[in-house]
Amino acid sequence: MSRVSIIGAYNTEFGAFVKKDKVTGLITDTKSYYDLLVEAGRGAIKDAGLDPADIDAVYVGSCSPGTFINQEHVAPLAAEIDPALRFKPMTRCECACASSSVAFYDGIYAVESGRYRNVLVIGVEKMNLLPTPQMTHVLACSSHWPTEGSKGWSFPMLFAAYAKGYQKHYGLSNETLENMLWTAGALCYKNGAENPLAHVRNGPASLDAIRTLTTPDANGKCRNVMIAPPLRLHDCSLVTDGAAALVVTSTSQVVNKARAVEVAGIGHSIERLPENVRPNMHELMAGKDAVAKAYREAGITAADVDFAEVHDCFTINMILSTEALGLSADGRGGYDYLDGRFTRDDRVAVNLSGGLKSKGHPVGATGASMHALAYKQLIGEPIGVVAKKADVGVVFNVGGSSVTNCVTVLKAPK
Repeated sequence: MSRVSIIGAYNTEFGAFVKKDKVTGLITDTKSYYDLLVEAGRGAIKDAGLDPADIDAVYVGSCSPGTFINQEHVAPLAAEIDPALRFKPMTRCECACASSSVAFYDGIYAVESGRYRNVLVIGVEKMNLLPTPQMTHVLACSSHWPTEGSKGWSFPMLFAAYAKGYQKHYGLSNETLENMLWTAGALCYKNGAENPLAHVRNGPASLDAIRTLTTPDANGKCRNVMIAPPLRLHDCSLVTDGAAALVVTSTSQVVNKARAVEVAGIGHSIERLPENVRPNMHELMAGKDAVAKAYREAGITAADVDFAEVHDCFTINMILSTEALGLSADGRGGYDYLDGRFTRDDRVAVNLSGGLKSKGHPVGATGASMHALAYKQLIGEPIGVVAKKADVGVVFNVGGSSVTNCVTVLKAPK
């Protein structure tokens, strides 16, 4: 069992922090990568009640800053948080959209080793400085380049393959699959409307609202356009800028136990990178392995989970993640969303933050953000929707086309 607790967290506002010149088309910053990283780091240290000098090491999760903002070697930027951090060890971690979950795990391992007492973990990404075609190319570099990225496969296409596999395996009609996907997405929009940090706070928050956007208007315009069949615009997460941070320490040295959330279990499992060598495209096999590891270490089952933050980069992955966590039986996740499950009033709630669909998906920051907002729920300081019960929370963050699978069980202060 883990011997580490989270004692502080911070999430910046998420959004598109750029402005575009209407004449030249030039895109410029309104809040930079550097600003976001420093804001999150300072906020987490303050939330933990520590002096910056008490931080022994920093781990930064960031996916592609070298191509998004032309800045590699980003971990040392954490030294700008406070002069006391100068000369402290700082390391960058990269695992696509799970970069900051892996940074979080590395921070945990460092504390467990006894090398460090207090570790700061930061996740950060700045995506909106690039036009959409370039941004899509950068993300495609996290796919298997020889068989996917170089062949023109984008991430919507890679997750569409899961949607098609799921539809075929369970014999779903096009209409049934669409209703499942849109209902899951609408739940995220509904929750995100109450999250003051969310990128989108006015999304279509019902199945009917998304269906209305899908129906062509009087001018023949569809506002829920097809991106990669069967996935449409509102099945896809956002292109977002943002950062989040956490402070972790040894559970044995926690001072303020009322704000210490136990990292009860970790599951980290890797799927083979190319999709064309995976035998089952209707389920997250490595995700299920990660869940089993995390539950076993934490000594829980799915029945013990009060709420979950799952990686809804695309609505199909929200359904697959819900099944992988054991919150739904295989093949029943979509039906459960259609039946109105996983709302704030259900026994177990999903994506109270609004998820990636509404809160936003700054890829390198997403894992840290999911953990930060789960932490806030568990200490009774929720940002946005309040969990009906918050004793056990689970985070399920993936990187790439559900290749890097990170599942964390968090327990509220006793």
